[in-house]
Amino acid sequence: MRTKSLKQNKINVITLGCSKNVYDSEVLMGQLKANGKEVVHEEEGNVVVINTCGFINNAKEESVNTILEYMQKKEDGEVDKVFVTGCLSERYKPDLQKEIPNVDQYFGTTELPGLLKALGADYKHELIGERLTTTPKNYAYLKIAEGCDRPCSFCAIPIMRGKHKSTPIENLVTEAEKLAANGVKELILIAQDLTYYGLDLYKKRNLAELLENLVKVEGIEWIRLHYAFPTGFPMDVLDIMKREPKICNYLDIPLQHISDDLLKSMRRGTTKEKTTKLIHQFRAIVPEMTIRTTLIVGYPGETEAHFEELKQWVKDMRFERLGCFTYSHEENTHAYNLEDDVPQEVKQERANQIMEIQSQISWELNQEKIGQIFNVVIDRKEGNYFVGRTEFDSPDVDNEVLIDATETYLKTGEYYNIKITEAEDFDLYGEVVK
Repeated sequence: MRTKSLKQNKINVITLGCSKNVYDSEVLMGQLKANGKEVVHEEEGNVVVINTCGFINNAKEESVNTILEYMQKKEDGEVDKVFVTGCLSERYKPDLQKEIPNVDQYFGTTELPGLLKALGADYKHELIGERLTTTPKNYAYLKIAEGCDRPCSFCAIPIMRGKHKSTPIENLVTEAEKLAANGVKELILIAQDLTYYGLDLYKKRNLAELLENLVKVEGIEWIRLHYAFPTGFPMDVLDIMKREPKICNYLDIPLQHISDDLLKSMRRGTTKEKTTKLIHQFRAIVPEMTIRTTLIVGYPGETEAHFEELKQWVKDMRFERLGCFTYSHEENTHAYNLEDDVPQEVKQERANQIMEIQSQISWELNQEKIGQIFNVVIDRKEGNYFVGRTEFDSPDVDNEVLIDATETYLKTGEYYNIKITEAEDFDLYGEVVK
């Protein structure tokens, strides 16, 4: 009979929060695997690592609840050890250690070597780009920078992630090549702020040069840009987007609000006039571009008049993709000094109104696609449908294309020409063009 001491540890990594956390979990898993450890993502394992999010209240609650759930499993003997890492741990380590002391160890966002050591592994510097991806095989996130230097009043990211730090171009190209060798065809570039890329390393905004290098990577078919900041956006990026078929005509640019009063209080460094002009420039230079943005409603001091102005602007701008969040009052941020004076139910009602306007815009724009043919990548099969995306859609957040699986067999990760036959507000239905 085997004794307990011979038991092989299986490490289960659980990821909460955004795509940047997904990336960090993948790097951790790659390091563990290189150390000969058995590692899984969100499956059963006797050693658990929870990669937490600490961005806004809902995310913090989910992180705390997950930790408590695994503490109970530890008490019940279902798991042996629980480690906590990521943003919540970075931001609230002393509080967490006091409130949930049974966690084996807490680690911040920059303590990967320490976490590996606790898991009986060494940090291997030579593993640039070696990750165990957790996304479908055809796409992967490529984090091009860490941290943020922007002073936005509502945001706790600089507290948790530190100052902006770009990853050198050659390292990112190496990583992209390794991903492509593993069958990845779409790179989704992420950072707290893509616009700032390169300023620290190359003394200039260098996103365009990075893209020039990434498009040369064999096997990569799509490169998508996420989380660009509007102030100081490097316009040379648009030239390469227009010229290079590999770069998706897609940009995720969170704008947050449009009232000058609120933009000033949010410390966004821009105005309604400048923002509107920027969007018009994008559309003039790359008319095919799909723009995704996110907005915050219920920020301190947001009056009914400010909200009406935002609503009208959303109607006027007709963004192809838009998400809306209610303001979360975060300690140690600049806005925490302001009174959180918009009641939660008003915040929620405002968010619902914005999404209702957007859903109508999205429905109208989707109707125009009926009869058109798009290059679509198939991400997965769900029920009786193969589910794919066009270059104008990012995974998990944007529109999807559904193709009847009872009539056609398609391979996940492959690209097909699909003719759109029907459209709803967020879903498109189509058939393969032979």
